[in-house]
Amino acid sequence: MTDRVLSMISIAGKAGKVLSGEFSVEKAVKSRKAYLVIVAGDASDNTKKLFNNACAFYKVPIIIYSDKENLGRSIGKENRASICITDEGLGNAILKKIN
Repeated sequence: MTDRVLSMISIAGKAGKVLSGEFSVEKAVKSRKAYLVIVAGDASDNTKKLFNNACAFYKVPIIIYSDKENLGRSIGKENRASICITDEGLGNAILKKIN
C-alpha cells in the first residue's frame, strides 16, 4: 500500500480511531464524535448525499476518496462505503495529506 492517505487511515484503524459502515458513521457525526468522514468514490449517490448533508449540518469535514475495496482493506475489513476518523489529530493529518 503506497498511498499515504490509506496508510494513515490504516494507522487510525489500528489505534481504534475509525468507525465504518453507514449506521455507525452517521451516529458518530450526529453525536459529534467524528472529526473526518471519508466516503468511497464508488459509493451510491444516496450514501454520498446522506453524508454530505449530515456533515454540512454538523460541520464535519467530508472527503470523497478512493473506492470501497481500498477503504475496507485499509482498516482490515471487507468493502466499506463510508468511514470516519474519531481522533482530531489523525483527522487533521489525513486532511493535510489530501490537500
